[in-house]
Amino acid sequence: MAGSDSKEQTAAGQKRLLGTFGGVFTPSILTILGIILFRRLGYVVGGAGLLSALLMLGLATLISVNTSVSLSAIATNRKVRGGGDYYLISRSLGVEYGGALGVLLYLAQAVSVAFYCVGFGEGVAALTGGGALVVQGAAATAAVCLFGLAYAGADLATRFQYVIMAILVAALTSFFVGAYGAFDPVQLQANLFADPDVEVEFWPLFAIFFPAVTGFTQGVSMSGDLRDASRSLPTGTFLAVGLSAVVYGAAIVMFAAARPLADLAGDYEAMSGIATVGWLIGAGVLSATLSSALASFLGAPRILQALAADRLFKGLGTFAAVDAATGNPRRAVVLTGIIALVTIVVGDLNAIASVVSMFFLISYGLLNYATYIEATGASPAFRPRFRWYDARASLLGTFMCGAVMLAIDPAATAVAVALLFAGYQYLRWTAVPTRWRDSRRAYRYQKVKEGLRELADQKESPVDWQPQVLLFTDTEKRRAPMLKLASWISGGTGLITAVQLLEGDSGSASVQAARQSAEAKLRAELHREKLDAYPLVLAAPNLPIAAMTLLQSWGMGPIRANTVAVNWLEHEDGASTSPTLRFGRLLQRAMSLGHNLVVFDAGEDDWLRLAETLAEKRRIDVWWSEDDSSRLALLFAYLMTRTETWEDADLRLLAPAPQGGEQKVAANLRYRLEERRIEAEIIPVVDADADAVVEWSADATIVFLPLQVEGSCLLNPFGDPVERIPRELPLVTMVAAAHDIVLRTEPEPKPSVDDESPDPDDDVD
Repeated sequence: MAGSDSKEQTAAGQKRLLGTFGGVFTPSILTILGIILFRRLGYVVGGAGLLSALLMLGLATLISVNTSVSLSAIATNRKVRGGGDYYLISRSLGVEYGGALGVLLYLAQAVSVAFYCVGFGEGVAALTGGGALVVQGAAATAAVCLFGLAYAGADLATRFQYVIMAILVAALTSFFVGAYGAFDPVQLQANLFADPDVEVEFWPLFAIFFPAVTGFTQGVSMSGDLRDASRSLPTGTFLAVGLSAVVYGAAIVMFAAARPLADLAGDYEAMSGIATVGWLIGAGVLSATLSSALASFLGAPRILQALAADRLFKGLGTFAAVDAATGNPRRAVVLTGIIALVTIVVGDLNAIASVVSMFFLISYGLLNYATYIEATGASPAFRPRFRWYDARASLLGTFMCGAVMLAIDPAATAVAVALLFAGYQYLRWTAVPTRWRDSRRAYRYQKVKEGLRELADQKESPVDWQPQVLLFTDTEKRRAPMLKLASWISGGTGLITAVQLLEGDSGSASVQAARQSAEAKLRAELHREKLDAYPLVLAAPNLPIAAMTLLQSWGMGPIRANTVAVNWLEHEDGASTSPTLRFGRLLQRAMSLGHNLVVFDAGEDDWLRLAETLAEKRRIDVWWSEDDSSRLALLFAYLMTRTETWEDADLRLLAPAPQGGEQKVAANLRYRLEERRIEAEIIPVVDADADAVVEWSADATIVFLPLQVEGSCLLNPFGDPVERIPRELPLVTMVAAAHDIVLRTEPEPKPSVDDESPDPDDDVD
């Protein structure tokens, strides 16, 4: 809304700025006391009986009061600008929810203008005896007249609402006076329960009644025209909800005391028959429809203007303009008028009325959810003036709105939710970065903190092991391949942190600037490659000490680094020392601190070969050595097959075998893999050595090798210096385990004393 701030300030002090009564209470109460009260309430009482009708009123009021409480909490926590529900939800739940809902609410209110105008036309036709042409003509005339009021500005339109309110008060007075004269306690007693001959199911009747209370947020749509929105919104909304509940409750009792249920259920004109002056009820119907239409005509353009000012959707920019003198979004008013007229001429409004009601209910549900997010996020910035809220009640309100939507019309609910989801996904991928703070970060922070606390209280099991990888990479041109490899072997589990070390005085301004620049570049690279990893750049005068300190300190609570990954070829260009001398001490110390090791060896030729290999032609070879490093290598290889890139690859497990013992080795491994639910081809290799590895795996796509660390020496599975094998193979990942690795997916039960056939993997896992 920043784009409209100056225009709002230009209009500050003008008479368009409304108070609580004219800006919130009046549009809300006039929308609530609408056509349902005058034309359908008697029918609802006749079909349900007094007690069920009061139950419907109680349930509907509970939802409206609960939502009003939530609305008051978030409305008094910030300066509320134009846009109503859209503004509050977008600033609480984010641009995706707010923007998607804003479009739906605008269309719902624009179509509601036509809906109420047609109701006005039907009232005119009922009074004059006209047909469909009279309905459409009267509806179009009403829409044009209301357009003139809305175009002139909120101040003039609000004055017209006072005239409508006077007519409504006169009509209700006529009804209550007539009902008082016809009040019959015996009839009231007889009407406590539904008449079996005219009984209608509860939820269909509730569906008819519920739209009566859906106008209590009309004042929110006028938030940009209020002198003090944070004070006016809760006060005006509660007054409207409270008074309307009293009026509806009294009317239900009076209907039940004045007429038999069968008469009420069969006559939409029952209120006219009870009133002392019947024609006032007809005037009330006309006034109720006009007031609801006018409230929608005032609210819809302001939602559109707020959406346009936030620049969330392309092509809406022209509707961001407001009149300099009054702050009225006249371009949005024009579009709303066009939509209303086209809808009056073209469509059968009953076909879309349920979906329109769903949009409003979704907005109520999201208002409640927004308050729940704000409250449970425990952000220091959440300081509402209105204190009578409860996060649990707000969450309950969200579920109640969803339940009512399903009860009223499951099909319309599905359509409305699908449209909201489509808008959410569109904004998620196309919207510009949000320019405001929302509450999701605080909420997620709180959930992360709670999750860490719960994890710390639970004993860690080897079965639940997940890779927490620190990937050390300083060379930009080799970083992307290493990040992809680390992402693949994690298989969507655990956490990956890409670490870059800079040598220099960390207190130096130039070094800090270089660190920030390097971290920004690293973060951009992760985002560009769509890799699930986090950047970390450290500056220190002594890099080995910095690396050791990081290995011991990385993480929080129970989340700690358990795997260190490096690139064997990281500094090969111009390097004066061998990889073993450069990495040996780092890896040795990492293992002594309990970190598993992963050493990648991937040259440019290897990556070109990988790119040219079709996904279904790829093969992963894992060399087995009957130790934890082999099990960790197999686990990483299996996790690779859970990624989209490698899901069609074949997995081979190659194991050394003595001459004549091939079948026994294969059977043993096959049994253990079946128990661990890992699918792989078992290949026993007689007299396996470094040459056999090259012979068997030269045509593989990637090869996993167990790694041994003895002092500062890195050795292959056969005790030879590790440099011998990688150069003659494709992509190579060497793995060394620093602790026990378990491939079981559940704790193994202890064998009984009578069990003489132990699991053949007992000595392995």
